Amino acid sequence: MKVKREELLRAISGILEALGAGREEAAQTAEVLVEADMRGISTHGCVYVPLIANRVKAGVLDLPTRLQVIKDEDAVVHLDGGNGLGAVAASEAMGRCIEKARTYGVGFALVCNTNHIGFLAYYSRMAAENGMFGLCMSNAAASLAPWGGAEPLLGTNPISMAVPTQGAVPIVLDMSSSLVARGKIRQALRRGESIPAGWALDAEGRPTTDPEKALEGSLVPIGGPKGYGLAFFVDVLAGILSGSQYGPFLKTFHKPLGPTGVGAAFLAVDIRRFMPLETFRSLLGGFADTIRNSRKAAGVERIYLPGEIEAEKASRCLEEGIPVDDAAVENLNRLLGELQMAFRIEGDGTCKRS
Repeated sequence: MKVKREELLRAISGILEALGAGREEAAQTAEVLVEADMRGISTHGCVYVPLIANRVKAGVLDLPTRLQVIKDEDAVVHLDGGNGLGAVAASEAMGRCIEKARTYGVGFALVCNTNHIGFLAYYSRMAAENGMFGLCMSNAAASLAPWGGAEPLLGTNPISMAVPTQGAVPIVLDMSSSLVARGKIRQALRRGESIPAGWALDAEGRPTTDPEKALEGSLVPIGGPKGYGLAFFVDVLAGILSGSQYGPFLKTFHKPLGPTGVGAAFLAVDIRRFMPLETFRSLLGGFADTIRNSRKAAGVERIYLPGEIEAEKASRCLEEGIPVDDAAVENLNRLLGELQMAFRIEGDGTCKRS
């Protein structure tokens, strides 16, 4: 089913408000989730709404989100996410980084005691859209074994970077420290599909194509020991330094076992402190053209820049609607019914009164 952007935003924000979120934080979180679906990152999109609802009902996610400032000093800020909506804490943190970078040339923020913040490109792009270099990282529940191990002790621990370019769309990298996000393993299990070889290990540390065994075991780090090292240092900054949980002490968002203890780190650097922004845009644009026009490997028609495929998907979704799994729509409609909302998502992708 293809759902219109404004209708999906309406449904998700309505559910979040009914669960106890304030209007602004509900709208902010809905925007992050819908943007993920638009960019083809369905593992981080509206499928998270039922998980949020389950956690709220179980009393392990607090709404409304009450952020607290632990420290705000010169170019740094330290926030407590109040065990609320991760997208709210993350948006606030990067917003403050951008403000500080205008004053000091750089802004750095740490967030503790929050929850899953969604796809990280949303926040690094915030900085890029303000003429800055943006970086963010977040830890997650253990699903990745250290290189050579069989016991999951680290999360997929994603990291994202973005820079402004000559066009309206920033160049952005968004990647997990594992070869794939764990959501893709769960998605394969829901669909009754096997996973490609090389994605995961079973509980004994042996390669597996069975998603159920993969969830009982661990993911494979991207680049072997390099991905393991990246995941480790994300935990050092986002977890240990922020005063949040880290490694095996984090709890999964997918089961209401208690507060997740997720931590995150954010950085904004004002490019103007090093060169005129237009000079940077021009240099980067020339570099991008060199890459696009370079000699292609056999069978390749186009070379993409980081984030370009996702940006084009999002652009198409504005015109054509957002592809959403029928099961995800059913779950949203179920929640709309349980929360006694007066509308449902219909087959034509619009919300209509029930």
